[in-house]
Amino acid sequence: MEKRSTAGERLLETASALFYAQGIGAVGVDAVVAQSGVSKPTLYAQFGSKDGLIAAVLDRRRWTRQEALTEFLAGVSSGPEEKLLAVFDWLALGHAKPGFRGCPFTNAAVELPDAGHPGRAVILAYKNWLRTTLADLAADASLPDPEELGSDLLLLIDGANARVVHSGDRDAMRRAGSAAARLVAAARTPSTPAVPGPGISTGPNKHTED
Repeated sequence: MEKRSTAGERLLETASALFYAQGIGAVGVDAVVAQSGVSKPTLYAQFGSKDGLIAAVLDRRRWTRQEALTEFLAGVSSGPEEKLLAVFDWLALGHAKPGFRGCPFTNAAVELPDAGHPGRAVILAYKNWLRTTLADLAADASLPDPEELGSDLLLLIDGANARVVHSGDRDAMRRAGSAAARLVAAARTPSTPAVPGPGISTGPNKHTED
């Protein structure tokens, strides 16, 4: 994470709060400058453009969230499978906080449709890190196909984050955790071959056409 000057830190903190509360598109550079008390030339000198500021805000959020989740998981003393599911507990705690209005990375992705925007690379880096973290925890728990399971669990997380945005469902992440527990249980339990019904032959097909 890049070190910033005192003015740069004020700009990041101000922009981060405004972008999250009001939306990236609704907040102009003038609003960031006015609330931070930092001049517009300083903003452009530090970040180059509003797009650069957006990317820097998202990058700061990315490192902060990664460090927070890593620290949280280090304090989970139960087994590796429980640690995997604890990711959902940590996310659910965030969903329950006052002022929560959705995952900042999911929200930003909606507002930044251009794949070439510098903020999109930061969003992708965070999502890839979270997917890899889930897959590594699944591997630690000796669950089969940990990479696929990690991707499936990330789908649950993304779905719960979307529910907050479109319906204000603050309980979605907790229910996603319950669904994750079922996915983990299904992955752990070997599938049972289907039992053929009466009159169904499992041998070679000896049927000949008339």
